[in-house]
Amino acid sequence: MRITTPFASFLFSLCLTSPFSLAESPQSDQPVAEEISVAQSESAATLELTEAEARQQWAEEFLNSITPQTGTISLPGGIASLEVPENFYYLSPQDSKRVLEEAWGNPESALGLGMLFPAQYSPLDGDAWGVEIDYEEEGYVSDENAADLDYDDLLKEMQADTRESSAYRVEAGYESIELVGWAAQPYYDAQTHKLYWAKELKFGSIDFNTLNYNVRVLGRQGVLVMNFIANMNQLSEIEASRDEVLAMASFNEGNRYSDFNPDIDKVAAYGIGGLVAGKVLAKTGLLAMALVFLKKFWFLLFIPLIWLKNIIFKKKVES
Repeated sequence: MRITTPFASFLFSLCLTSPFSLAESPQSDQPVAEEISVAQSESAATLELTEAEARQQWAEEFLNSITPQTGTISLPGGIASLEVPENFYYLSPQDSKRVLEEAWGNPESALGLGMLFPAQYSPLDGDAWGVEIDYEEEGYVSDENAADLDYDDLLKEMQADTRESSAYRVEAGYESIELVGWAAQPYYDAQTHKLYWAKELKFGSIDFNTLNYNVRVLGRQGVLVMNFIANMNQLSEIEASRDEVLAMASFNEGNRYSDFNPDIDKVAAYGIGGLVAGKVLAKTGLLAMALVFLKKFWFLLFIPLIWLKNIIFKKKVES
């Protein structure tokens, strides 16, 4: 079977109706060239419209297929919970995986514990940011020496590790990565046993830097991981929302930091400094240490009416 495009059909009909071939025509070929140019433009416009319509349909189906949740959320595993207010919403691990991979263009990854989003954004908004949630059961992290840490020295160590990691990433086909510096210097709250810090990262030749804002909630047998996925220009917005996000997460009774029993519980091989430096991931290799989730939003080039679908989704959040 032979498939013809509108442009090919046009040329075929032109040859049938003309007493001369295109090469032998004694007349000027300027009108023919103009008609061909018009046909090409129309064909390209039709193709572009078809792609936009397909992306638009995908966006509508995607937003209708995920379920935003608020209120008390018992995270998978039953170790921790979230209290999600009306100005945020939570997505399940399955929905979050689809956002990270299908919508934001990240490599395939294991299921986490879900994601948090501000209610003012749908996952397909260009300005959207989210908080990816996970749990690392590496033991009780001692905060005994937290006040003595030199974060400038720690940064230099992390930058050296990142350069080594970057070489492995490039060999594996990923973009290079550079740790530019602190976007927010590490801070540990000894009363709530919550830690946060932020890194500014540069990936490959991308002309904007990535914000990697980290929150850790210390528990009896591990840490609750909460990573903000955003761009550097959203730093002020993230910092304005940080304390509210911190307040949402807590370990359930029996799993809290204060429930630690030194006689039976495992103690992590690192402290607060190791947690910030990412030593928890060292056993999985340097490549894993640098696999930071990004927002790529490849679909925005093809969906001029995406805002309409986002409005529909936001009404879904509010209902």
